Amino acid sequence: MPTVSAHVALTLAQHIDAVFGVMGNGNAYFLDAIETQTDAVFTAVRHEQGAVVAADAHFRASGRIAAGTSTYGAGFTNTLTALAEAVQAHVPLVLVVGDEPTSGPRPWDVDQIALASAVGARTYTVGRADAAATTVIAIEHALTYRVPVVLAIPYDVAALEAGDVPEAPSPRIPAPLAPRGEFADGMLDEIAAALAGAERPFLLAGRGAWLSGASAALGELAAATGALTASSALGRGVFPESQYDLGVTGGFGADGAMELIRTADVAVVFGASLNQFTMRFGELFAPGTRVFQIDIAPAATHAHVGGFVRADARLAAEALVSRLGDSVPSSPWREIVDVAAARAYEAGDDLAADGRLDPRSAARRIAELLPEDRVVVSDGGHFIGWANMYWPVAAPDRMMMIGTAFQSIGQGWPSVVGAALARRESTVVLTSGDGGGLMAIADLESAVRAAGGRGMAVVWNDAAYGAEVNLYGLKGLAEGPMRIPEVDFAAFGAAVGAEGVVVRSLADLARLESWTAEDASTRRFLLLDLRISGDVIAPYQQEIIRVNS
Repeated sequence: MPTVSAHVALTLAQHIDAVFGVMGNGNAYFLDAIETQTDAVFTAVRHEQGAVVAADAHFRASGRIAAGTSTYGAGFTNTLTALAEAVQAHVPLVLVVGDEPTSGPRPWDVDQIALASAVGARTYTVGRADAAATTVIAIEHALTYRVPVVLAIPYDVAALEAGDVPEAPSPRIPAPLAPRGEFADGMLDEIAAALAGAERPFLLAGRGAWLSGASAALGELAAATGALTASSALGRGVFPESQYDLGVTGGFGADGAMELIRTADVAVVFGASLNQFTMRFGELFAPGTRVFQIDIAPAATHAHVGGFVRADARLAAEALVSRLGDSVPSSPWREIVDVAAARAYEAGDDLAADGRLDPRSAARRIAELLPEDRVVVSDGGHFIGWANMYWPVAAPDRMMMIGTAFQSIGQGWPSVVGAALARRESTVVLTSGDGGGLMAIADLESAVRAAGGRGMAVVWNDAAYGAEVNLYGLKGLAEGPMRIPEVDFAAFGAAVGAEGVVVRSLADLARLESWTAEDASTRRFLLLDLRISGDVIAPYQQEIIRVNS
């Protein structure tokens, strides 16, 4: 007879085909059922945090919800940082965990419901009679609110016989939020009129616009208005016409592009939260710019927004295109500015003054050599500016920054695992620092095993926690705790089956060129250990330093 754990596994597998995790006492029966009774693919990671990170990356790369799993107690507490990141980043996933028995906690149990709630995740606990229905409810909650949920199986319930698995309804997903009411219609009329009369119109889109499928409609709107475009860091590639796109706004943006944005007279923002980094700490737009925002948030998310419509980005963009009709752009702005020159970044020197690699020139050269069909996953740390500035991607689901929403590091290696399973034909490229790389080093093995020759990593090795050196070393604080003895990541990679290359000069990147030309089925995972200078500070970090000073 099927157990309660089998009810969870069989129901989950109707809607989720990828499960990541570490086996333990609390989830043993669940994983047995996943392996023997479903078509879902289980991929082992080596640290429970990686289970949530991999499920997070899988969704960001594919748009398909995935699951993580861990045991109770220490296994569950290991997931909390990654769970908080998924909450902050609005990523739906299901974390299946063991939990204390219904008779009460044992010495090694903790209040898992309270811990999950503390980071913003709701817990659903299954019973003997309702496991299938509760599983569907958990999936529905995750997809409806774009958040992770915890699905808990009490220890003394997990192996109980529960009879035949009942038919459970499919999760109900709300329809996209359409603009409603006279206020919304009136504001859309005002935005359309403002765009039609603008001399220098500008459109900004974020990850929310991509998730809503707004890319085509935004392209039509940009063409109808003659607008220049740009995106948030998580929305890169959302606009279809790159020749009119200024790239990423905020600290990752090129100076020339940001100067052009400040000359815009009308700006409309779609599906971007306008956080402090996107907004350059309030300086993205000039005081005279009329700023409108369209988002599913309850209200405008920045004080500079003068008009707000609560709506799905795609539906609102289509409504604006309809309102504009066959109107001719009032201004040829985007035709007379040099967009390519405006979005260009500093080339950097081959080597910095201290004799180590200049990360700017290394990033630029790597961009020239990377496989075209690539998905970039990023850990957190000072280095995040380099890939975000110098490595273009085709769409927002090909550049994901896991950890930045919660300002955490150490989530890079397991990100490769989830992305590799989600995008089986693409090369997955990890960009990580030495600090975060060491923090999550257990899942280097997972990344190499999961991605094989379709995976590679670039470790920006400056022998330091670079962000801390830049922020607090410059203030005169003791730098000892900010420094890391230089680690041989190439050797780490070789120990688990990767090909490791220490890169001290641009010439050493020749191996990347030949690796890209090889057949992915015959090559090994490539790990580039870039010995970069810590003296070259990323522009976004310089912006933070200025604000904090």
